[in-house]
Amino acid sequence: MNYLAHIYLSDEDDHIKIGNFMADAVKGNHYDQYSVGIQVGIKLHRFIDSFTDSHPVYRQSKHRLHEKYGHYAGVIMDIIYDHFLAKNWSQFSTIELEDYADNFYNLLQTNYEILTEKTQNSLPYMIDNNWLVSYKSLAGLELILFQMDYRTHNRVNMPNAMEDLKKYYVEIENEFFIFFNELQEKSKLELEKLRIEFSYPKN
Repeated sequence: MNYLAHIYLSDEDDHIKIGNFMADAVKGNHYDQYSVGIQVGIKLHRFIDSFTDSHPVYRQSKHRLHEKYGHYAGVIMDIIYDHFLAKNWSQFSTIELEDYADNFYNLLQTNYEILTEKTQNSLPYMIDNNWLVSYKSLAGLELILFQMDYRTHNRVNMPNAMEDLKKYYVEIENEFFIFFNELQEKSKLELEKLRIEFSYPKN
């Protein structure tokens, strides 16, 4: 899963959201330099990634892209699954996606000093391009794939995946719902375990 899903699965806890969001920039056990809430978010992020990568439904979706995009099929499918989360946002949250995104951008700006350097550097681009809302439309999704392709030196022409998405749109959306409903349940259980492990109760 990509940014929007990781944030959404953080149980509306600001520090868990921050940790979950920037976890890819924190390697190994270096998470122990952060506050407990952010550590929980980083650990939750790693659980979500592991669960996603091994799930048969997600793997079925990703397999459609593997021949063309190889290693990057997973990167592309993470973004596509975020598209379906954004598109169907009203089924998962009572807060409008635009408001949810603005609140998260404000959270990051308020806590700028605790973000990793990599996260700090990417934050202006995220806000200027409104990444979290851009997932919602096919045009926004294509732009995100274009930007990701540029960051990976145009190795596999990620925007071409839009054609594959359109071809299998209904099938992948159905797979997303099957997978994400299970991911929500498993993430909730994992977060409860992490709160106990780190002695980090709900506010």
